[in-house]
Amino acid sequence: MADGQPKGGALAIAVVPLLIVGGAFSFLLMGGDDGCAPIPASGSGNTVSVSIDPNTVPDTIIAGYNHEQLVNAAHVIQAGKDLGLNVRDQTIGVMTAMGESSLRVVDYGDAAGPDSRGLFQQRDNGAWGSYDDRMDPYISSTNFFKAMMQIQDRESLEPTIVAHQTQGNLDPYHYTPFWGPAVEVVESLSGTSTGLNPGNPNPGGECASDVPGVVSASGWAAPGAGPITSPYGGRVHPIYGDYRFHSGTDLAAGGCDGPIWAAQDGVVTFRGFDDAGNGTITVDHGGGVQTKYLHMYESGLLANVGDKVTAGQQIAATGSSGQSTGCHLHFMVIVDGETVDPEAYLAQVGITLG
Repeated sequence: MADGQPKGGALAIAVVPLLIVGGAFSFLLMGGDDGCAPIPASGSGNTVSVSIDPNTVPDTIIAGYNHEQLVNAAHVIQAGKDLGLNVRDQTIGVMTAMGESSLRVVDYGDAAGPDSRGLFQQRDNGAWGSYDDRMDPYISSTNFFKAMMQIQDRESLEPTIVAHQTQGNLDPYHYTPFWGPAVEVVESLSGTSTGLNPGNPNPGGECASDVPGVVSASGWAAPGAGPITSPYGGRVHPIYGDYRFHSGTDLAAGGCDGPIWAAQDGVVTFRGFDDAGNGTITVDHGGGVQTKYLHMYESGLLANVGDKVTAGQQIAATGSSGQSTGCHLHFMVIVDGETVDPEAYLAQVGITLG
């Protein structure tokens, strides 16, 4: 499970190219005039959180968790509340405790034998406090949140990545299955609709812009707005740290829930998630040319298989599913079955990416 080392700024440096995007576009998360009302970002001065007194937790079962586990979830929620965190942060805390201990204050560590204790499997390394601190659900939650608060631009990151950067889990996506249950537990205990989607951990909610893209004289359109955050070609993988070939061009694409546009007229041939969990839409333009759009959440997959789309038509909303460390668009151009550099290819048809 986790290595028990509080993360934050030090580890976040490894994904600076994508975190810069979150900072540059963080204002997009605050909502606007489109009727969307996402939870305000932590530290915005208008933080929305929920509250539940652990002593009032009903003796019931929620999302498969019993009374004892729900009381511990309430301690997590209250610790976040007392630190002034928003409901998304609170829910990430509950999700992490689910993934680490199944919401139990356990007095033992992993099979490998580290001295990990409590709701968050925190180690005896001085960073997480004393044994008594680690075994106290409220104090251990407080220490977890304090470490989490060091992560730069966490509002733009998928919840499992926030948890991973705080806990240092060997698998960055270990916590993903616990997001839905965490949302259910937080809403049920607080009696509040959080606005968080159990099936979509996107910090921006489910709203998406419907602004059409600009089409060039050649009939092509840029697939997304914003700067290029990672070009086509070889690079060090931002999650796994090894050198790999990057098969597309990454665009900021308006930040979380920004519009993604079809690059050319065509027919949608794939909508769903690939083997790596990347939300994907594939459009066939004929003549051996296809384009792919990756990292959307389920709610951001706005086109269906068989749909005839036109250049500049919004087909998706930017997300951070699968192998992603922050909301962005991974855009691919495939010619006769082989990927090509999207930046160079679109430049030939009058489109400048970024």
